[in-house]
Amino acid sequence: MTGYDLSPPRGEHDELATLVPPVGDDFLRVQRLGDGPSRIHLDLHVDDPAGAAVGAERLGARVVARPEQGYVVLESPGGLTFCFVRERSSSRPRPLTWPGGHSSYVDQVCLDIPSSLHEAECSFWEALTGLPRVDRIRTDEFSRLTGEDRGALQILLQRLDEDHGRVRAHLDLATTDRAAETARHRELGARVLADFERGWTVLAAPAGAAYCITDRRPDLAP
Repeated sequence: MTGYDLSPPRGEHDELATLVPPVGDDFLRVQRLGDGPSRIHLDLHVDDPAGAAVGAERLGARVVARPEQGYVVLESPGGLTFCFVRERSSSRPRPLTWPGGHSSYVDQVCLDIPSSLHEAECSFWEALTGLPRVDRIRTDEFSRLTGEDRGALQILLQRLDEDHGRVRAHLDLATTDRAAETARHRELGARVLADFERGWTVLAAPAGAAYCITDRRPDLAP
């Protein structure tokens, strides 16, 4: 789906791998889980994972694990898993062009937040990342964390219609041709779940994880 190479496996049980772009730094990982459904978590790059975890706890996060490898696993106040890691990246990959001429890029992670948790969760991520929050992106349900330093992945915050539950996340792709990109994903085994005239299509990967293809131009996103 990304067009990136898959690195050799690593980890105690060969459970981790990296998606390696042809140009630019890698920013996407895949992990084999012991159980449970397919899901997304965020890795935040910091100089001192242990120190960053202390600050996150003060903001309402909960430490889940401190593996010997040096990273720290946490949960946000709303229950989204994230990690502090030491890896750094500086060169954003470029969108890839597919047969037929359209291009696409995994450019965004969207945090799906139940309405009762929305304000507290948005405030937590704004404080944790130090990125200012911009509300009313397209509609009242979307906010964005943004800054001058444009990272490989943008963070979108979505208020769900449901009142309760855990915060979860999904990936968004920007593309120059949503219909062509959707057709390409269907050929790879994805299923279309919904199509919105407002500018995005919701799909499910073969393992069941939902994600979106959007009309944002990948060379200009967000």
